[in-house]
Amino acid sequence: MKIRVKLLFLFLFIMSPLMKLHAQEVALQLYSLRNEMKIDPVKYHQLISEWGISALEGGGGYGMSDDAYAKLLADNNLSVIGVGADYNQLTKDLQPIIDQAKKYDAKYVTCYWIPHTDGPISIEEIKIATALFNAVGEELKKEGITFLYHPHGYEFAKNGKGVTFDYMLKNAKNFAFNMDVFWVKMGGGDPLKIMKKYPGKFPVLHLKDRKNGTPGSKDGHGDVETNVVLGTGDIDIAGLIKESKKQGTEYLSIEDESSRSVRQIPLSVAFIKKELEKN
Repeated sequence: MKIRVKLLFLFLFIMSPLMKLHAQEVALQLYSLRNEMKIDPVKYHQLISEWGISALEGGGGYGMSDDAYAKLLADNNLSVIGVGADYNQLTKDLQPIIDQAKKYDAKYVTCYWIPHTDGPISIEEIKIATALFNAVGEELKKEGITFLYHPHGYEFAKNGKGVTFDYMLKNAKNFAFNMDVFWVKMGGGDPLKIMKKYPGKFPVLHLKDRKNGTPGSKDGHGDVETNVVLGTGDIDIAGLIKESKKQGTEYLSIEDESSRSVRQIPLSVAFIKKELEKN
């Protein structure tokens, strides 16, 4: 028995570097299928599973009871790894957010938007949000949950020698980032450069490619129909996947907001998996 145990540990020791190379898991932000889920959530959860995806960012039950939705997930080998959190709720009571995450045994909670006057966010508002996120992140850590912020393109106004987003990246002590590479690009940022400059701060990436020739936007708004199949647009998705392997990013989450998402998502899954197989 002792020999078997030693052999097992030796096997794990030898294989661990190889396993780390493929540690990334393809996930899906369910907002990609927001219209389809209104019609037939059972059908589209089954379809997600057929695409080879098992990890979801979501949190809604689509009108089902908790038990019924849990069964739907289990029947399709799906799990919710992240839920959303409204900024205003973060300033009030964290318990509903904690309860929502724990209901799904989700390890991540993401805030997707900081309320501000339409247009680029100010450095003062970024500082307030950063302080709030650090406080929230500290509390969620006690519950075994990691708090994330999802940049949305309005954080790239000039600020000194850099942009307003630099302040948040430098001062994020108790939270990390769910970086939406499309919106970072829309705001004028370079998602790969940011990732390399701040390694370890991106446990989740929202992979979303942008049609060539799309104009940028610093207000967090844009045409969702410019979302294209990963690897066919003007964002270095392959470079981001390669960097995610180096950094140990846990989830590569597809978010396709276009009306073509059902056709495009399986092609994007194939692209990610092909890139992950490369050395």
